[in-house]
Amino acid sequence: MNARVVPMQERQYRMIRLDEIRVLNSRNRDEAQFAENVRSIEALGLLKPIVVNGRHYPDTGLYDLVCGEGRFLAHKRLGKPEIPAEVIDCDDRTALLYGMVENVARVPPGTMWFAHELKRMHDNGMTFLQISEIVGKSNSWVSDCIHLAAQGEERLIKGVEQGLFPISFAVKVARASDAEIQHVLMDAFDSGMIDTSNVTRVRTLIELRVNRGREPGRRQGRYTITQLKKDLGHVRKEKEGFVREATAKERRMLILVSGMNTLWQDEEFVKLLTEEGIGERPVMQGQYGQQRG
Repeated sequence: MNARVVPMQERQYRMIRLDEIRVLNSRNRDEAQFAENVRSIEALGLLKPIVVNGRHYPDTGLYDLVCGEGRFLAHKRLGKPEIPAEVIDCDDRTALLYGMVENVARVPPGTMWFAHELKRMHDNGMTFLQISEIVGKSNSWVSDCIHLAAQGEERLIKGVEQGLFPISFAVKVARASDAEIQHVLMDAFDSGMIDTSNVTRVRTLIELRVNRGREPGRRQGRYTITQLKKDLGHVRKEKEGFVREATAKERRMLILVSGMNTLWQDEEFVKLLTEEGIGERPVMQGQYGQQRG
């Protein structure tokens, strides 16, 4: 994207007739949200002008809408003949990217729509670095988000949006086979990537993805209440197993530390180790490093 950022004082704003604007890439929108936008514009007026491209106006007599379709349609519904607009002059590809950037800036990161917009930007030639600078995220985060969108992983992106797990976990799940997912979940739980309070919801989401598809609207098989109860019971048993294993490991570690402390209090034992050239006591890390006799 080679278009420079135009300073505010250099931007061109004018009132443009609605019948002189054409929409090239219309998209569906939530009717309830659109109705709220209409009410807001009717009560407060338009707070931010739309953006149009005037490159083809001399030939067609029309401005191409770059961004602000919702505001444009709201003015139509309100019966207004004109709308405030910023006029830019660029080729069609740059106008498309300009519109994507404007749209992405208004949407919370982590949503499916946001991920698809990043993918569109990348498909139209923008690098991960360029996109990351626009959205304020790292290259790897942008790459992961685009990967999930490309794979149609709506359930996983929904989990990221809800704060159930980070995007790095979602990508690991997306790249894992069904047989490997269980290990990915266990590793995430063990490392603290998934909070214990969310493990049941995460497991349920993953099971739904495996049994009913990546997208919420698609089904790969019938998922019954009985199966759900079975899965939840399985998660509970796994969690109890994690706790038992962690407790057993801690107990063995404490026994080992206690034994080492006892041995290092034996002068003959220490003397023997010194003679063998291994008289320096190992330095333990973390909480066990404080266990000195």
